[in-house]
Amino acid sequence: MRRTIAALAAVLMLAVVVQFFLAGSGAFDTAPTDEAFRPHRALGYMVVLLAVVTTLAAAVARVSGRLIGMSGLLAGLAVAQPLIAVVAKAFGDTGDTSTAGQLVFGLHAVNGLVMMGVAGRILREARGLANSSASTDRSAGPARSAP
Repeated sequence: MRRTIAALAAVLMLAVVVQFFLAGSGAFDTAPTDEAFRPHRALGYMVVLLAVVTTLAAAVARVSGRLIGMSGLLAGLAVAQPLIAVVAKAFGDTGDTSTAGQLVFGLHAVNGLVMMGVAGRILREARGLANSSASTDRSAGPARSAP
């Protein structure tokens, strides 16, 4: 189960990295904004789902509370991403982009950076757990049967 958590953490980290690529790609796309950011938005919802699944897997595997908590934190940060976008758009409700809206939307990128850091920490800790359980399994050797 610990290897599964490490694999989920690796996919989660990769998804966050791809999110930055898709955001940059959407920012410089000539298509209308909604269309340009559609892949970024879709993967964002998958990041939320993946973070929740990672949290549940960590809880079921009874790993450290710290790893479970960080996975839950990442899920919460991922849920905050679309909320930040909604609040930023509310500031520009008149159709114009307001300075306040732009400042609030800047938090979307900062939150993404925090998510990257948390995802990296989860990956490092999950890989450490997976490696320690694998070495424990190898050192135990083959099971012996009773005579």
